[in-house]
Amino acid sequence: MTQNAPSRLSQLRTACLSMLDGLSPAEQRAQSHPELSPMLWHVGHVFFVETYWLAERVFGDTTITDAWRDLYFPEIAPKESRAARLPDASALLRWTDEISRYNDGLWQRLDMNHPLAADGYLAAFVRQHYAQHLETMRLARAQLAYAALDRDRPSAVQACTPSDDRVTVNAGDVTLGTANIEAYDNEQPTCTTRVDAFEISQRCVTNAQWLGFIEAGGYDNPALWTDAGWKWRQQSGVSHPEHWHRLAAGGWHIPSDDPHMALGEQAVHGIGWFEACAFAAHASARLPREVEWEAARRADRLANLDEVWEWCADAFYPYPGFRAFPYDGYSRPWFDGAHFIARGASRHSEPDIKRPGFRNFYPPTHRHIFAGLRLAW
Repeated sequence: MTQNAPSRLSQLRTACLSMLDGLSPAEQRAQSHPELSPMLWHVGHVFFVETYWLAERVFGDTTITDAWRDLYFPEIAPKESRAARLPDASALLRWTDEISRYNDGLWQRLDMNHPLAADGYLAAFVRQHYAQHLETMRLARAQLAYAALDRDRPSAVQACTPSDDRVTVNAGDVTLGTANIEAYDNEQPTCTTRVDAFEISQRCVTNAQWLGFIEAGGYDNPALWTDAGWKWRQQSGVSHPEHWHRLAAGGWHIPSDDPHMALGEQAVHGIGWFEACAFAAHASARLPREVEWEAARRADRLANLDEVWEWCADAFYPYPGFRAFPYDGYSRPWFDGAHFIARGASRHSEPDIKRPGFRNFYPPTHRHIFAGLRLAW
């Protein structure tokens, strides 16, 4: 890696390359989950996307991207087809080094009057793309680690009821979104809206509280589920968070995410939006609306932020005056009523996206992500 690239970009490139470390060639190529791509693909993709936006879109040079677009554009290459077409790690590392050097020269020549470069927009966009895929690669590594665990050993977690650590957020105006240059199109334009008073949990729901939900029959009580959620629950057979394992002799094996925190106190994750809604009903509560979450976040009323992404009640939607940028496909296709908001960040998120206005979004059945919930009333 040359020293000419912006330092944060260099750090993110290096961090993405390090995701291959310690993995066998088979693991580097493995699709560890149906919703995740092989690690080799993610590494190639992030370097390809930097080159696409910088070399092709700004400088009009398709020399590099023409050879790889049918592999690294996700809309062209289905996930299940990618593994067999990937170069091995040594070839990929040579390629990333070559294009990093090439791109470093382009960054130095970049005309800041170009519409994509003004005020540092393109550099921020590329950094965030690396950062988001870095978290996804950590998801993939977690899936590989879960598969290798010794699941015969029970975890010491005592079930408990939902806690009542709620705080009140008074009625008032709240500004949604992000005005700074790094904002994605779905965070813009910023808008101000009135929020009624509400209550919200200071802390996220824990593993111990989720175990209480299981033991109370939460997965088997249709009264707690939305109609769509219960239909999915019956079809999927899901009865616990994705990475939990029920032992034949009784008890559970629950992988720990933080060696410095008791397992029962760690925020639960591996649950989808349907499950989050059911738990909220079990607790005589609800999920916070997105605007409520942001109001509480900006008012510093939330503890254990950035431990897990937090499901909100809302389907993903455009703010008034939304304008797609820098391309139509980043946000607009997902305003379909079938993707739901997850706010905050996880312990695996990079600082580049840890801002109050950042919006994540997933289908309600996605459970492999580092997402949990906190309650609202």
